[in-house]
Amino acid sequence: MALKKRDWIFLGLILAVLGIFIAISGEETTTKVPQDATHRPFYEKMAAGEKKIDVDALCAKCHDGVQIAFPAEHPVKPGAGPMRCLFCHKLKRQ
Repeated sequence: MALKKRDWIFLGLILAVLGIFIAISGEETTTKVPQDATHRPFYEKMAAGEKKIDVDALCAKCHDGVQIAFPAEHPVKPGAGPMRCLFCHKLKRQ
């Protein structure tokens, strides 16, 4: 069975989309949550099965923009809505 012109176009389109996805996927650049005594409650709560959105509430105790300042390029600042820290900042694998 010979491939028709529309089949080649479809195949080309699939390869272009796949190429774009590969090109834009890169290495994670966000800082991971440290494995230290200060951040131990995060790991314990996640291991206990709590949801990330519930664990995020612990971040604001220190990372309120005052005690620990946010970098200028940080996308969301305190007071701009609920902080979703663990959406970007992943836990290290144990």
